[in-house]
Amino acid sequence: MGEDQKQHVELTRDLAIRFNHAYGKEIFKVPQPMIAKVGARIMDLQDPTMKMGKSSSTADGAIYLSDSDKDIEKKFKRAVTDSGSQITADPQQSGVHNLLTIQSVLTGTSVDALAASYQGKMYGHLKIDTARMVSETLSPIRTKTQEYLKDKGELDRILSRGAQQAREIASAKLAQVIDCIGFVSSV
Repeated sequence: MGEDQKQHVELTRDLAIRFNHAYGKEIFKVPQPMIAKVGARIMDLQDPTMKMGKSSSTADGAIYLSDSDKDIEKKFKRAVTDSGSQITADPQQSGVHNLLTIQSVLTGTSVDALAASYQGKMYGHLKIDTARMVSETLSPIRTKTQEYLKDKGELDRILSRGAQQAREIASAKLAQVIDCIGFVSSV
């Protein structure tokens, strides 16, 4: 989870704790935020001081699941790096650090180790490698998405099955809540 989502988990936590305490039973599980040590905040490719997102200042600042491999490569080639030419793990080198962070999330390799692997190389190498890794990661997701979008009937069946499963889980939890509160159930 990204750190920007923590507030939603905190609200849910507060509600679960309050309800469970008020009724003396643990009806709701109290969620714990799980924020990754690396990659909890991926920055905009054009403005590495801002978080990457759908409201990025330019379309080149964010990577979308629907972006083609060519689009992804273009966006990374245009990514803002820093003055200088050395690739280091220094967070002050925000553009370079952002690209290293993206690679770290995708490979599980530390930012420091990745930076060391680029000793003597230029920013272009880092940008192309990052674009390739992102493309390789998104390609199967993009392919599966396109398959689902081509077969609307199958997509509707999947959505219907998911909705039914959600209704069953929600109905069971709602029944627990109604019983706990003491309402007469109409479910």
